Amino acid sequence: MIPGNTPSSLHVDLSHEEEVAWITQAKLDPAAFKPLYERYFRNVYLFMLRRIGDKDIAGDQAQHVFLKALLGIRNYEDRGIPFSIWLFKIALNQCNEFFRKSKQARTVVLEEAGLEVIYDELTAHQRIEDLEQQLPSILEQLTPPDLQLIELRFFENRSFHEIGQLLGITENYAKVRTYRTLDRMKKLFQHPK
Repeated sequence: MIPGNTPSSLHVDLSHEEEVAWITQAKLDPAAFKPLYERYFRNVYLFMLRRIGDKDIAGDQAQHVFLKALLGIRNYEDRGIPFSIWLFKIALNQCNEFFRKSKQARTVVLEEAGLEVIYDELTAHQRIEDLEQQLPSILEQLTPPDLQLIELRFFENRSFHEIGQLLGITENYAKVRTYRTLDRMKKLFQHPK
């Protein structure tokens, strides 16, 4: 676990029309992908860094994300979902592939704001200091998909709608899975081993 102060929101504001124009250009000419790369690279890099914890490896993995995006841009279809969500889906898959192949430990960046929100969800009478001490152990006991949900919701402040889009599930199912995971975390917090 790495405590940190990286930005919690990775959302990029870009008009839908401008984004569609850039994507249309990139489908016709790979060199036209450059504005999309420049616009989103930093956010994808930070997304990878929050999970990997190593700047060089995160940079390499972010490059893989953009290579896959460039190679797959012709298959991208505008369905009203921001292009950034499509990129973050590729990034999530790249992270999963990286951890599967490298067998390195998964990193979760713990930020004060995220801790407070989880604290509110998990506790009734315990102190936040208790949660700060136990949270790394609790997070290690979660499955990778459950950890991903908690991280997206509480440490990146993603909406259930965005989480559903990123993970390819419905918004309602994202909410149900998140609250089931919180229930498991609450039990682990209130009854530590």
